Amino acid sequence: MQWIDNGQGLLRKNLSGEAEYLSFVPASLDSVIPIGLSEQTVRLLGACSRKLGELEGMLRFMPNAQMYLAMYVRKEALLSAQIEGTKCTFDDILNPENTELVQRDVADVVNYIKATEYAVERMNELPLCMRLLREVHTILLSGVRGSEKSPGELRSTQNWIGPGGSTLKNAAYIPPNIEDMNDSLRDLEKFINEADDVDPIIKASLVHYQFETIHPFLDGNGRLGRLLITLSLMNDHALSAAVFYPSYQLKLRRSEYYEHLMAVRENGEYAKWVGFFCDCLLTSAEDAVGSLERLVNLHNANTALINESLGRSATNGQRLLELLEGNPIVDVAFVVKKLDIARTTASNLVKDFVDLGILVQREKEKQRYRTFLYENYLGILRQGSDPL
Repeated sequence: MQWIDNGQGLLRKNLSGEAEYLSFVPASLDSVIPIGLSEQTVRLLGACSRKLGELEGMLRFMPNAQMYLAMYVRKEALLSAQIEGTKCTFDDILNPENTELVQRDVADVVNYIKATEYAVERMNELPLCMRLLREVHTILLSGVRGSEKSPGELRSTQNWIGPGGSTLKNAAYIPPNIEDMNDSLRDLEKFINEADDVDPIIKASLVHYQFETIHPFLDGNGRLGRLLITLSLMNDHALSAAVFYPSYQLKLRRSEYYEHLMAVRENGEYAKWVGFFCDCLLTSAEDAVGSLERLVNLHNANTALINESLGRSATNGQRLLELLEGNPIVDVAFVVKKLDIARTTASNLVKDFVDLGILVQREKEKQRYRTFLYENYLGILRQGSDPL
């Protein structure tokens, strides 16, 4: 680590002799506020605030808003996991055939979804604090990679960041030692809940940086740190729900993302990090607005098509459309169970949806155990979700 003192923290000498190493101690976030932002970043910040407000406004008037939110949580979970190497696709996490979650990558994403839903609900009872984050971390790592690394427990040993095989001697970055880690976490928790005069987007960027820099767990820091972006924005009332996917641009610009985090640690480049963060957030929010508009248009078009085409079956058709907006990959048995209708009725309804072009059979040569996709809906949500 190439360190130049610019108020971003200090290097702490640990141990002695051959075992000696230097860990980084980040400066308290209170000490780096205010940050001198460039005019371009100020413009980005304003545009980002307006776009998040637009997202909030759209949600209030959308049909099936909760269904769309559930899909957005899934997309954010997938994108965040892909940053760390997960190779599964959006269809994989929605596939009803993956009920046992035998694929490790799918399980990683499903845990992120559960962790997000738990965190949002838990914030009604607890402030955004380390107790809450430890609980969320437990869910995040339950039964998946990292589950052997003390889920929910702060690390009690020194960790480091670097390529496979690296050691404390040649690590790219060494987070705070245990004592400094605990002090830094107390400062971070205080900043999250008491720095009310800091713009919520600037605050989310700094909270994310600080958490990743402290690296308080043995595994899962990246996933939890990216979830913390959404939770911080919700905590400061910039968002009322997990309405978009901040990991979208961080995934696409992964090398820049890591470089900017390191530049703060090495040179104190907070302003450039905030600028990069705002740029990523704005692009992700713009993408979310565009996706929501297309989803609403698709909903309205298919609602009209069902009413015009299905006659007496239109009521069940609208129920199936609502089901598909929460579960865009289905089979007939699933439709029977969820709509509580006869198998013949469900089979005919699915056939009608295929004839109308709403559903597409996944493997067209199959005559039994067929699965059907709400393809146009999935096409909107898949954008940007292919593995790296």
